[in-house]
Amino acid sequence: MKDFAGTPGTLTGLALRVSQFVFAAGSIASMATTNSFFDFTAFCYLIASMGLQLIWSFGLAILDAYAIFKKKVLHGPVLVSLFVVGDWVTATLSLAAASSSAGITVLYFNDLGSCNFGAECRKYQLAVALAYMSWIAIGTSSLIMLWLLASG
Repeated sequence: MKDFAGTPGTLTGLALRVSQFVFAAGSIASMATTNSFFDFTAFCYLIASMGLQLIWSFGLAILDAYAIFKKKVLHGPVLVSLFVVGDWVTATLSLAAASSSAGITVLYFNDLGSCNFGAECRKYQLAVALAYMSWIAIGTSSLIMLWLLASG
């Protein structure tokens, strides 16, 4: 298998995993610091999805760091297949969660005229923005993993 930017065991791969982790953690932190996120199913789904993203990205970031430190190659077909499936599942869940939460946020800000929750609305917007940024990172990683699997 070829070694190009973003593949497992490279610095760019580690950077993608760390950015996924940071954006997911920021989204969770922003949403969890509100008092009423649990009143909306979409926001609860965002927390659950970003939690899964957080765990997945952290685990793979640790694996990437280990591979870089030990100079191991993580391009075995079974391992890459696992990365492809995991990345695509978490990418799909992240996009769905971010989109549903964005829909609720737009409903409160634009369709209803204003948000009655005050400062919490800004936190909702920040959580959704960070969720989309996490999705961009996991989407990029998903495409790189699929490319790596196809080139192998």
